[in-house]
Amino acid sequence: QVQLVESGGGLVQAGGSLRLSCAASVRTFSMYAMGWFRQAPGKEREFVATISWGGGSTTYADSVKGRFTISRDNAANMVYMQMNSLKPEDTAVYYCSARRGGTTTRPEEYDYWGQGTQVTVSS
Repeated sequence: QVQLVESGGGLVQAGGSLRLSCAASVRTFSMYAMGWFRQAPGKEREFVATISWGGGSTTYADSVKGRFTISRDNAANMVYMQMNSLKPEDTAVYYCSARRGGTTTRPEEYDYWGQGTQVTVSS
């Protein structure tokens, strides 16, 4: 069983930055690909970014490419997402997710989810 706890969300003005963190409680964290997804009110959960177990491979949604950076620290069982140049359309609940094996952009292929952290970007 993997437990994921997100933190770092909040209210920020457009153009600002936030850094999301996700703490994973699992001994074999380095065996898991990690992902960030988001869900805005009335919308489906959408892919944001994913990172391979070793951190050597990352994939981003086109909407965040060049603004968001996903990273991980396997020694600390942590995954991060640095979000810069935030826009009002980035407003959503952001979820951390984990799966054994390779990366994927499909939420149904992730096995574990955190409770989410709210990010609100004001214009």
